[in-house]
Amino acid sequence: MEPFVNHVADLFLSCKGVVADRIEKLPQSGSDRVYFRVYSASKTYIATWNLNVKENRTFIHFSRHFKNKGLPVPEILCINDEEIIYLQEDLGTESLLNKLERHGHNEYVYGLFEKSLKALALIQVEGDKGMDYNWCLTAKEFGKQAILSDLLYFKYYFLDTLRLPYDKQAMLDDFDALSTYLTKTEHKHFMFRDFQSRNIIVNNEQVYFIDYQGGMKGALQYDVASLLWQAKAELSEEWKNNLLKFYMDQVDLLLPSPIDRMTFESQYNGYVLIRLLQVLGAYGFRGLFERKAHFLSSIPLALRNLKFFIENKRIGIVTPEFDKVLRIIVNDEVIERFTPPQATEETPLRIEINSFSYRNGIPPDTTPNGGGFVFDMRGILNPGRFDEYKTLTGKEKPVQDFLEQRTHMNQFLNSVWDLVDITVEEYLRRGFDHLMINFGCTGGQHRSVYAAEQTARHLRNKYKLKVQLTHTNENNWVRSL
Repeated sequence: MEPFVNHVADLFLSCKGVVADRIEKLPQSGSDRVYFRVYSASKTYIATWNLNVKENRTFIHFSRHFKNKGLPVPEILCINDEEIIYLQEDLGTESLLNKLERHGHNEYVYGLFEKSLKALALIQVEGDKGMDYNWCLTAKEFGKQAILSDLLYFKYYFLDTLRLPYDKQAMLDDFDALSTYLTKTEHKHFMFRDFQSRNIIVNNEQVYFIDYQGGMKGALQYDVASLLWQAKAELSEEWKNNLLKFYMDQVDLLLPSPIDRMTFESQYNGYVLIRLLQVLGAYGFRGLFERKAHFLSSIPLALRNLKFFIENKRIGIVTPEFDKVLRIIVNDEVIERFTPPQATEETPLRIEINSFSYRNGIPPDTTPNGGGFVFDMRGILNPGRFDEYKTLTGKEKPVQDFLEQRTHMNQFLNSVWDLVDITVEEYLRRGFDHLMINFGCTGGQHRSVYAAEQTARHLRNKYKLKVQLTHTNENNWVRSL
């Protein structure tokens, strides 16, 4: 990671004329972009490293276009000569989703959703004026081909993994009919493409938008559908309905004449369906193919969201084969397939996780079950070899950043969890009462401690299991005087 950091530091110095105090890599999201927070005096900035120059140019052009119109997006401060690193205003760390998770579905958060929808209507309608869509990353417009692409994405990366029998030609005919219906929308303006609560930053009670580089011209309904039906947000039907009405009121203030609400809502439902399926395709690709735990765990939530939609909403077109298949994939059996078993108070299984030093040997399992897992962390670069980390532990952020940014720890743990999860689910099914998982390294202070902490968190979150976590070499940790 050092070359990236050095290049970011060079750009910051040339842009701001001072040396950065600190540069911290931010957690990787679903994309290949790498983000850094740059600290200088009392201010912070965001640097983005991305080899996709075309994507960078799109984001920078869109940002400057919106900023010139006074719309709530980050200011682009500078770009390096190769156009693979750019520095932008730091809007803060609190997303709308963070606010929702912290405060719940209360009046304050509802107000933030209203602010987000008011700003969305502005950026869609006003941002569309004078926009050069030749800068779009892919298609200039979310038309029939783009809608078909989303449907096929869902088909290949989610539906076909279930190996369900269906009439493929009839399904493609339904896809064609649905995509044709949805392109005949009256109102087409700027469309974010990924408008969700994670991409809305709340700063000083105002909302700002990020991650719109996939934008293009498209139906107004798509973005509002993306926000209100985001599975993770779990908005009530009352909130969805009232917020949609609020959004339509805002749009009416910006357009020359009021929208036809009956037609608008019918097509809105169609775009909700497209968005739900596109998200399932993304979860399938990231989870089932790339084996990323976060996306796998999101699949049941997305399926329940789709189930509610199918049972309660209607779109203005009949697609018989498609409807039949959708009803099959949201039945309880399919949802159960993706839902990990959950422990209860009566569940006998207890997980014992230890970090240890190989100098002192592997902790014994004295239970009748015996055995369990032992993972050797010594193949991961040791932070303890560097002076600044010697007196820290795997529980502290500088060491965690080192392991996540400069080693293969994330890949290692994903592989560990693939193995451990198989055993945990079988033990839950069979009523076993104990499983030991040991992580060892040279000093039992950095790598093994981090791995043990993260694995305990993973098992608690995914299975709601009771975990006993012990750092067996804690008394021998090297500490500063």
